[in-house]
Amino acid sequence: MIASAHVLASSSTLNPDHLIQTVGLIGLLAIIFAECGLLVGFFLPGDSLLFAAGLLISRGSFHQPLWLVCVLVSIAAIAGNLTGYAIGRKAGPAVFRRPDSRFFRHEYVDRAQEFFGRYGTRSLILGRFVPVVRTFITVMAGVARMDVRRFAVVSVVGGVLWATGLTLLGYRLGSVDFIANHLELLAVGVVVLSLIPMALELRRNTGKAPTA
Repeated sequence: MIASAHVLASSSTLNPDHLIQTVGLIGLLAIIFAECGLLVGFFLPGDSLLFAAGLLISRGSFHQPLWLVCVLVSIAAIAGNLTGYAIGRKAGPAVFRRPDSRFFRHEYVDRAQEFFGRYGTRSLILGRFVPVVRTFITVMAGVARMDVRRFAVVSVVGGVLWATGLTLLGYRLGSVDFIANHLELLAVGVVVLSLIPMALELRRNTGKAPTA
């Protein structure tokens, strides 16, 4: 389940503060890229990591210019999406036929497929804010052979909104001592908040009669 995957992502081993301090800017970019484009990256805490990066910049603990981090994480997210799309387009449905393992469940694919089928192009923006779905939805678009130019445009919009938006949010809230002192708790909160767009969309569409 999505929830169980992000219990792992919020554990002390993948604590966002610890990760950023350990791997630095290059590691941050690699994690964002992997979560957005590689099937093995779905368990990584992208939401909380971006938030933590902005927060730590505002506190002077992450010595990087805010504008540079925003630009680079957005590029990493977009590049990850394009890579995921290329994987799906080249490998086709076979990419999802691998057996279940500790870090791969067919239920993740089913969720992404349902999300993509329901919302189409919008899913590439909405799904960006949904843990696990954002990893598989780009590959799903490639399998479905979505028009590459259309996919690229939507990926740029979604990538900037997600990566830059969460980084700026962390930066703006970095001056709040409670938030800075409870970063691990906030990591869980960011994941919960990231599920709200999908929940609202599902509620809005619940009970709608199928069209012919």
